[in-house]
Amino acid sequence: MLNPAMVRRDPAAGTRLALTVLALALLWPGVLLSELDLGALVDADNAETMGNFLASFWPPAHDAPFLALLLRATLETLAIATAGMTLALIVALPCALLATRVLSVSALRHGGRPRMLSEALRWPIRGALIMLRSIPEIVWALLFVRAVGLGPTAGVLAIAITYAGMLGKVYAEIFESVDPLPCRALLGAGASRLQAFAYGILPQASGEMLSYGVYRWECAIRASVVMGFVGAGGLGQQMDLSMRMFAGGEVASMLLTFLLLVLLADAISQLLRRRFT
Repeated sequence: MLNPAMVRRDPAAGTRLALTVLALALLWPGVLLSELDLGALVDADNAETMGNFLASFWPPAHDAPFLALLLRATLETLAIATAGMTLALIVALPCALLATRVLSVSALRHGGRPRMLSEALRWPIRGALIMLRSIPEIVWALLFVRAVGLGPTAGVLAIAITYAGMLGKVYAEIFESVDPLPCRALLGAGASRLQAFAYGILPQASGEMLSYGVYRWECAIRASVVMGFVGAGGLGQQMDLSMRMFAGGEVASMLLTFLLLVLLADAISQLLRRRFT
């Protein structure tokens, strides 16, 4: 008869405990390096300063001249995000097609494994995608602000470069994850790579591509607001000016507008997913 204590004992408890201790040991130096001080949030002077700042948010600014300025900044933010995403897609899709192994003709002749030369030719594309996405968009925005001056152009170019790397990588992985048999059948029958992509890969991958593309558009809206603080236009630039003037009501109105933009992007994403997936 089994001992009840042995039955109740979790055989993986020791392993979980060891992994938990190891994780805490690895995270603790990071906490020290980040100089995290949660006590500063409850300090009396800091709490009073934060309370006064938050109190200035009410009521949100709603006078006609400011609302006109807010509408222009909002439309500018949407334009920056949409134009940047459009340019990113123009770069990302060809790069994703060149980086994927599914469309390799050599794979048909070597048991589904591309030749070394074909594989080596993809590395420059993958390296370029890594380079594009490795630098944050706000750093690109700082560079372009100095190159083309203040305004939305810097934000559009920064989003286009960074998001081209992100979209290209993810789209290539989506193409690799679909069933390769339709694509290989089309290539084996003499179809071009573009035809094999349009009829063999795209129907399977379109849902994930659309979902990720809309998500990245939402991220681009947030990024365009952040880049506005370095002079790249849109809501961020106007918010920076309002915060410098301690106009809490204006900041509150812009934060509410930003929340509405994110809700709009989420609603569009759900609508497109229901329609095309």
